[in-house]
Amino acid sequence: MTTEKRRAPAGAAVLRGEITTAIRRALMQELAAVGYGRLSIEAVARRAGVSKTAIYRRWSSKLDLVVEIVAAAAHGKLPVLDTGTLRGDLALLFQAVAHALRHPLASQIIPDLLAEAARNPAIDQTLRQVLHARQQEIGGRLVTRAVQRGELPADTDPDAAVDLIVGPLYWRLAIARLPLTDSYLDNLVESVAVALGASSAVVTRQRDASVVS
Repeated sequence: MTTEKRRAPAGAAVLRGEITTAIRRALMQELAAVGYGRLSIEAVARRAGVSKTAIYRRWSSKLDLVVEIVAAAAHGKLPVLDTGTLRGDLALLFQAVAHALRHPLASQIIPDLLAEAARNPAIDQTLRQVLHARQQEIGGRLVTRAVQRGELPADTDPDAAVDLIVGPLYWRLAIARLPLTDSYLDNLVESVAVALGASSAVVTRQRDASVVS
């Protein structure tokens, strides 16, 4: 018995993966070059080497295109934040975020989108939903484990703690527009840990144990 391969219905659009990848890459480059306000589907298509139709088959507007890219970037992979200490988890998180934000495209796109959010309710709502959910997912687990280990008080407010953890990074990138240097991140780890009320006794015992081993 022979098995025939299924064919797409006549006239159906086949969305080739390499074209989708090229469009996403072109969007990031165009967004970094001109910002959301001057971004156009035509320019993205030219940069990607595709037709406008290829883009409209996948996204109905430039807003939909940008929203998907932002959501995908926000849900990018991060290392497992479970080093055994709050300070270790904070250091790993800050290094991972800094690495992503140091990318030239990210350093240009994020401030522009934050500014655009003040003028565009759709972008504002999307950024709030996507970024807040991601912050709570990552920061919430980090804080919960620290409470369970006894490093943070049991009554620690998770929302306030997450704001304190991620707030300085966004401020330095989007408002102060200053680099995220290694020395700054090291100081930030200790500052945030102390501000959250982290127990120094746990850290001391862990350091002593590592010296003995």
